Amino acid sequence: MKLDRTAAHDVLEGVVVQANALGRPVCVAVTDERGALLAFTRMDGAPFRSIKLSEAKAYSAARLGVSTAAFHERLAKDAMPASYFADPMLTGLPGGAVIRSQSGATIGGVGISGLAPAEDQQLADAAAAAQITKQD
Repeated sequence: MKLDRTAAHDVLEGVVVQANALGRPVCVAVTDERGALLAFTRMDGAPFRSIKLSEAKAYSAARLGVSTAAFHERLAKDAMPASYFADPMLTGLPGGAVIRSQSGATIGGVGISGLAPAEDQQLADAAAAAQITKQD
């Protein structure tokens, strides 16, 4: 299964609903399994810097196959910078989650930015989990 444009927009809308419930604007990016951008939105009032951060978080999750929070933990544990991976788009800033198929294959990534990193990660994890339940 591949993540298509319709599913990517469903992910965006789900996050926007959750962010609106919190009363706080975010940027949301959704990528395919290779990290190529499929969909993006910036809610009114979301920080400008969050545009690139959300894209990098989604890209990193899809490319690495782990959440950016997990990548952050690895970087800290091994005392290495993300630059050692020779990909300038990678980030260990929490807020990126892997979107998986029901069989567990990576089909995309979702990145959230605009809240505290732990809050961004919670929204991203929830968005990724919700997408799995929508699959046939």
